[in-house]
Amino acid sequence: MEPLSATVITYNEEANIGEALERLSFADEVVVVDSGSTDRTVEICRRYTERVFHRAWTGFVDQKNFAIDQARHDWILSLDADERPSARLAEEIRALCASGFPHAGYRIPRVAYFMGRWIRHGDWYPDYQLRLFDRRHGRWRGKSVHESVHIDGAPGYLKGDIEHFTYRDMADYLERLQSYSSLAAADYRARGRGASIWKLAAVPPVTFLKNYVWKRGFLDGAPGFMVATMAAISVYFKYAKVYELSRRK
Repeated sequence: MEPLSATVITYNEEANIGEALERLSFADEVVVVDSGSTDRTVEICRRYTERVFHRAWTGFVDQKNFAIDQARHDWILSLDADERPSARLAEEIRALCASGFPHAGYRIPRVAYFMGRWIRHGDWYPDYQLRLFDRRHGRWRGKSVHESVHIDGAPGYLKGDIEHFTYRDMADYLERLQSYSSLAAADYRARGRGASIWKLAAVPPVTFLKNYVWKRGFLDGAPGFMVATMAAISVYFKYAKVYELSRRK
């Protein structure tokens, strides 16, 4: 039986963390790394695990790699506080722990809950994430946004979902859009990607059509329309901020 460590990073997640840790109870241990929560996050975490660490925030990649370094076991399931393993995913992982892992890591489909329903079309699904891996062969890498796990060799694929309880409402989306678009724009500039008036005019509507028509977002009803619109707005602001940064330079 291969033991499993689940890792979570937190900051002011009292609304999410209790259920997240409850759903991770099938793991042999749960490791939490908190970056200075001022709410009841740490108190709630200690009800589920003694493996709670404090580390000042240095970025998503550093925090998540620090979390896996604190784990007692080599096989890691790394999730965020607003993510949950579905029952089917937990069963798949338990079966792999019992039979052995033929791959160094596994990509898992992630489904988002938004506006009262699961979004199963557009860019939001299946949104494969490599979150189950052997830390001897994989680490978190990336810049300010879009961090991901990189492993040695080809990954396997699982069928059970990671359930993602993403934006609480439109106000939450707009608040995050401000910070995420700025981080993404800085990453784009660092990689030498530019923006022109043509990109600002063309990329957002193409993004909407890709999500709503080509990837059948219309099958998700009104929330599907909102998701496609949000994708277009997000890419517009990223390129607009890249353009702004280039003008400043």
